[in-house]
Amino acid sequence: MTQEAYREMWENLNLDIAAHDGLLGVLGKFYGDIYMSQKGRLQGMEYLDFVLSEVHGLRIKELQDAKAQGRKIIGTFCVFVPEELALAVDAVQVGLCAGADAGKEAAETLVPRNTCALIKSFIGFKLARLCPYTESCDLIVGETTCDGKKKAYEAFSEHAPMYVMEVPQTKTESARALWKAEVLRYMARLEELTGRKVTAEKLAEAIKTVNARRRALQRLNRLRAAVPAPISGRDVLLINQVSFYDDPIRFTASINTLCDQLEERITAGEGVAPKDAPRVMLSGCPMAVPNWKLPYVIESSGAVIVGEESCIGTRNTRDLTDESGQTLEEMIDALCERYMKIDCACFTPNAERLDNVETMAKDLKVDGVIQYALMFCQPYAHEGIKVEKRLTAGGVPSMSLETDYSMEDIEQLKTRVEAFLETVK
Repeated sequence: MTQEAYREMWENLNLDIAAHDGLLGVLGKFYGDIYMSQKGRLQGMEYLDFVLSEVHGLRIKELQDAKAQGRKIIGTFCVFVPEELALAVDAVQVGLCAGADAGKEAAETLVPRNTCALIKSFIGFKLARLCPYTESCDLIVGETTCDGKKKAYEAFSEHAPMYVMEVPQTKTESARALWKAEVLRYMARLEELTGRKVTAEKLAEAIKTVNARRRALQRLNRLRAAVPAPISGRDVLLINQVSFYDDPIRFTASINTLCDQLEERITAGEGVAPKDAPRVMLSGCPMAVPNWKLPYVIESSGAVIVGEESCIGTRNTRDLTDESGQTLEEMIDALCERYMKIDCACFTPNAERLDNVETMAKDLKVDGVIQYALMFCQPYAHEGIKVEKRLTAGGVPSMSLETDYSMEDIEQLKTRVEAFLETVK
């Protein structure tokens, strides 16, 4: 499509064209500085570069084409929303804009100032008319993973077609029963929205599609254990971010091709950083597009990021859904079981997350863990204390950083990161 055709599409979505043009201009420069300046990137990353360059263009055109065919678009903020159910009713599920300071002043008319940047971002993008994904959605699905989101969805529902899933806060039998009821309630809402029924055949196909994407990302994460690291943390963050927007089948094929190239690089003993570069793991809050600030600071300070213990990382890909179910009931149970394995900080207690962090740090041969929390994110700030104790007991250096989406603290972050890297060297 031409730029003129894109502009017409954005106008039809009621975007603020002038402000949107400004956003894309800043995003393009930011991306160039952080990603295109890297040396030794694999050819397979060209696909990701293309997807990101067209993230508000060609992908939005695909969504509009899907809508013209009668398919529904489901927007989500969280890995707890089962994409398998959306695919089973021939809907398209996409992530929404939530990774930059946009419409901040407008957002603070709906939520308090001391609300985390991610929440203010998705509200700001909507109120400032800057997110074509939000404007394309027939339904936006929220979830009760923190108090800030719960209350924000109440305000957001006055501006967008909201549906909220109740995520349990424990993993008891009664909590699991609640979650199954919520999955069934959501399935009924999707059936009502689309006019299509979830069948065993359709759900089995959807489970395999989503599992295939998870397997490709698991394969990618396993390859990162190699020394020297075969791919930068920035590039893997981009891959994980794109996974929430791109067509799942096309994305899976592209990542498996990239992994083939990574295996060749590992066999040749090549990497993107020296063998003695500090190997760092990120842990904590998710990083939505274009929140690339901290990874850029870490890797431009001489380290290489080899893992992300977050929702934009292993928390989203670690567990597969059992594919052995034959009946719809068995498949629903398998879905519920898989999603209840997510070790989100909303759960209490959440001991399995401590085990997962420790295991991941060992498997990836990390020299240190940097815990990342958005300011005012209480769940991950609280858990950060426990994670640090566990890592320290296991002899793994750890530090905690709290930040937001602004660039004002970048020098302060760089100073702290460099000091930490000196200790792990």
